[in-house]
Amino acid sequence: MANQNIVQISGGNFDAEVKKSPVPVLVDFWAEWCGPCRAIGPLLEELADANAGKLKIAKVNVDENQELAGEYSVRAIPTLIIFKDGVVKEQMVGAPSRSDLQKKIAVYVG
Repeated sequence: MANQNIVQISGGNFDAEVKKSPVPVLVDFWAEWCGPCRAIGPLLEELADANAGKLKIAKVNVDENQELAGEYSVRAIPTLIIFKDGVVKEQMVGAPSRSDLQKKIAVYVG
């Protein structure tokens, strides 16, 4: 993914990029082989661009970061988790509609 507003997350940078982020973070737990994960990719790119500086979009490849997926009880993908001040605020499983996702993040993006 080439969008400069989307951060690739691993165990090594999760704390710095997500838990210590000054803005809310929407973390997408996904995998290359997951069709619904790929389907929401363009929506996440749009949201990343539209909310730059107010919301961070981060992606965790569950195949490469199984420990993070386990830590947040990710049992199905895509799973989207919104963190604010390092705390889980929302968790969505499956590919949400554009309007549903925009409503969820609007609560955290001032």
